[in-house]
Amino acid sequence: MAKVIMIQGTASNSGKSLLTAALCRIFKQDGYKVAPFKSQNMALNSFITKDGLEMGRAQVMQAEACNIEPDIRMNPILLKPTNDNCSQIIINGKSIGNKNAKEYFKFKNKLKPFIMKSFCSLAKEYDIIVIEGAGSPAEINLKNDDIVNMGLAKLVNAPVLLIGDIDRGGVFASLYGTIKLLEKEEQDRICGLIINKFRGDISILTSGLDMLENLTGKPVIGVIPYETIDIDDEDSLSDKLRINCELKPINISIIKLPHISNFTDFDVFTRFDNIGVNYVTKPHQLENTDFIIIAGTKNTISDLKWLRKTGLESAILEHHLNDTPIFGICGGYQMMGKQISDPNNIEGGGFIKGLGILDTQTIFLENKTTVQANGYINDIKGIFSGLSGLKTTGYEIHMGQTKLLNNAKPFQYIQQLNGTTICDGSFNGNAYGTYMHGIFDDEKILYKILKPIFDKKGIKITKNKTSIYKYKQSQYDKLASLVKKSVDINKIYNIMEEFICNEEMD
Repeated sequence: MAKVIMIQGTASNSGKSLLTAALCRIFKQDGYKVAPFKSQNMALNSFITKDGLEMGRAQVMQAEACNIEPDIRMNPILLKPTNDNCSQIIINGKSIGNKNAKEYFKFKNKLKPFIMKSFCSLAKEYDIIVIEGAGSPAEINLKNDDIVNMGLAKLVNAPVLLIGDIDRGGVFASLYGTIKLLEKEEQDRICGLIINKFRGDISILTSGLDMLENLTGKPVIGVIPYETIDIDDEDSLSDKLRINCELKPINISIIKLPHISNFTDFDVFTRFDNIGVNYVTKPHQLENTDFIIIAGTKNTISDLKWLRKTGLESAILEHHLNDTPIFGICGGYQMMGKQISDPNNIEGGGFIKGLGILDTQTIFLENKTTVQANGYINDIKGIFSGLSGLKTTGYEIHMGQTKLLNNAKPFQYIQQLNGTTICDGSFNGNAYGTYMHGIFDDEKILYKILKPIFDKKGIKITKNKTSIYKYKQSQYDKLASLVKKSVDINKIYNIMEEFICNEEMD
């Protein structure tokens, strides 16, 4: 069986996902077969595997760091919030429907066999499993039947590293308080503390580290400096989603919907120094935009109502009349149509009028589409006509089915595994929509979209010297190097060895 190490944090967004990815990369560089694992993930950023199964984006990113194919066993349980009190439950990559919080807490104990089956299967194939926890292990009201933090650590006999974020302040209290709220057996599993996102002279921190070690009885095995690492992030607290309307030569506005999903679709645009990627929530933030993207969402109807309430709908429609290019993906594409209906109560039921930009109508069905997709773009018109005929690749995740009305034409044609071809998306003037996530990750598509926008502003577009794949790999190497320099990796290897030996002796 594989050796294991588990990363838990004092709070969400403390750095668990990136530290897990860093250790995956380091162990891979050291010659080990390594895989990530997270028993239960709560996120709206997800991915579809080759066999059509849905998993959290963080474990996909961590699998990339290991140079292995994403595998549903790495994330057997995925929760996708539909509102503040309800989530879609996905087990082994397939949706089983929605449950509210109370229903799920009564149900989740039944998930342990699925979790253990996935973990044990991975552990037989890999040398090391790096496990990521969720939120904080010290949520004392949620500890009964825990399946993702200390409860999981006990199930798989994992030593734990606890990470805290110093950039937000209160890191000493967070680390100390987290440990002291745990049971003695749980505290004993914590074998090291790591402080993340430190800025400044580390010598000023030294006395605090000594006091923390004395108070907790746990060694501080690393202080990771604050550094910008451009790697996919699934957390709704991601710094990428902070509204930033600093003007640049080219400005792309992404509508920050309340239930925004798969915002990793737009990471490729941040690689250009002269492009401002701004997540907007108010109409005035669209004043200087060159390109509007309506992102995917887990609750299309609710977020469409939000567009109307905020005044963004009127602002988007005005930009459409002025020929500003608009692109909708998945839920954003659904919103751009004439109407949306929910007869099966998938999103609360009812009927709502769409933006009316595209001549389409959407109906929510009980069966969810989850598939990797390949296709080719139709003979389209407007500012992005240069896309015509290009091959596309990506993935689809949606409950709705969209029908073209009257003389509307598809944006692209998708080639299915059985050999048939189906229509996807639509276009109208400079407005375009598709169900395909990841479409911008193809560099031919990316530059065909950006070039006419640059041309319109009289700016020459310069292609990046490295491919998206090579760029991602360089970021994983950068992350690994940063952690290697600031964390005692030999200590982590010793923890994995000693913990197993101690447990075997007991």
